[in-house]
Amino acid sequence: MKRYILTGTPGAGKTAILRWLECDGYTVVEEAATDVIALRQAQGESEPWMKPSFVEAIITLQRRRQEQAAVLPGEVQIYDRSPVCTYALATYLGHSVSPALTRELERIEAQQIYEKKVFFVQNLGFVTPTDARLITFEESLRFERVHRDAYASLGYECVLIAPGLLPDRVAAVKKRFGS
Repeated sequence: MKRYILTGTPGAGKTAILRWLECDGYTVVEEAATDVIALRQAQGESEPWMKPSFVEAIITLQRRRQEQAAVLPGEVQIYDRSPVCTYALATYLGHSVSPALTRELERIEAQQIYEKKVFFVQNLGFVTPTDARLITFEESLRFERVHRDAYASLGYECVLIAPGLLPDRVAAVKKRFGS
């Protein structure tokens, strides 16, 4: 089974690409951070990303979802972000890299969980805020750099998905599944 990561800066259009791929029959494994934010905000925590336990919660949920997806059918799975994204997020937020995050990065490397080619959805030139995405466009550009540097430092190759029409972006991803 090939497990591809689809990632990028917040607001880049990643979710629209994932929904299209899912409708085309691909197995999509959902992002953990947004769900952790939604849960904690529902529990009354306005900015859960400010606590170091936020990264731990993301890593735990990511691993659980990856392990559950291992038994799903299909030759290709697409992951909405990965532990490398969590590493980039921790770096961006100024949190230390916890032992749990380090162990998970070591596990995915040792077990070669993900393909080394990562689909990196480039920014669209703007960011639309949501309850889980309180980031300015300028901050998103900084996060984009941190993100790409994290993947490169861990031996991944970012395949850039350029801004453009949704069908073209989806086609760019699908074209590279076999290559």
